[in-house]
Amino acid sequence: QVFRSQLSISSVSDQDAYRAGLQPVSQWKAYGLNGYPGFIFILNPFLPGCQRHWVKQCLKLYPQKPNVCNLDLHMPPEKTFDLWGQSKEQLRRKGSSKWEPRSLLEKLRWVTLGYHYNWDTKKYSANHHTPFPSDLAFLSEQVAAACGFQGFQAQAGILNYYHFDSSLGIHADESELDHSRPLLSFSFGQSSIFLLGGLKREEAPTAMFMHSGDIMVMSGFSRLLYHAVPRVLANPEGTALPSCLDQGLSSDLPVDSVIKHSSDEDWQVCAKYLETSRINMTVRQVLAEGQKFPEESGTHGKGKAPSEGSHHQENSRAKRHKPNTD
Repeated sequence: QVFRSQLSISSVSDQDAYRAGLQPVSQWKAYGLNGYPGFIFILNPFLPGCQRHWVKQCLKLYPQKPNVCNLDLHMPPEKTFDLWGQSKEQLRRKGSSKWEPRSLLEKLRWVTLGYHYNWDTKKYSANHHTPFPSDLAFLSEQVAAACGFQGFQAQAGILNYYHFDSSLGIHADESELDHSRPLLSFSFGQSSIFLLGGLKREEAPTAMFMHSGDIMVMSGFSRLLYHAVPRVLANPEGTALPSCLDQGLSSDLPVDSVIKHSSDEDWQVCAKYLETSRINMTVRQVLAEGQKFPEESGTHGKGKAPSEGSHHQENSRAKRHKPNTD
């Protein structure tokens, strides 16, 4: 059922791959699944230490204003202005007891970037947009080009933050106005089970593991398939963190690399967070070249926010994001 996918090696220079923190495309291990044309699974193609950059961005930089997160729904802006600063000491001191109070970072469930997805209307809009992070845009462009999608524009991102009691309900990502461009998914931290279904909700899915550094690309026929993340699993290597996160960055990064060194202090906070967590970045192109939002865009359904365990406390508006249980 699994076969080796052919990548567009000449579309990404080794230098651009290196700038994005990736191995040369010729060294990537990419696979497809029979019956799922357009689905590509890339086994961790990141250079040693480079995953750390994206973890830090997802915890320290991307949750900052003007980006939007789930905590904004029920906390005043001044309380969510610096989640990292408010949480790092608490995280650094954290023991192993699950009864310890959670820091604000540990209460983070989702962050939206670029065109901000509206969970209530299930739409994007022209008037709710902030600049998309340039480093994540560059990474996404290289991965898309390697998969045969030259000119991909990273216009919207949804970052999901999972813990061992989190899940993502079955859904299809339909709200983007341009379905001809791929959806890119990047995983970091603890592992998970991913279910890839069909064009109808009731079709039986195929299950697979996602480990730290793995990338999934959903395009063509597979772009609108139903999918879900029912379980987050402890690192199968048996250590607190996957070994691919143990290694720091090399000191000879190119001057124009989008990857930046993390301080030991920052990484200690990130590592502590990842001992019980998984971060997923999904990047989408919302509009085709030259396309504009209609005055009233469609009402197609959209990816859901991760559900939470019974001891998580969110307000009623946030709870409506829980997936259906059918």
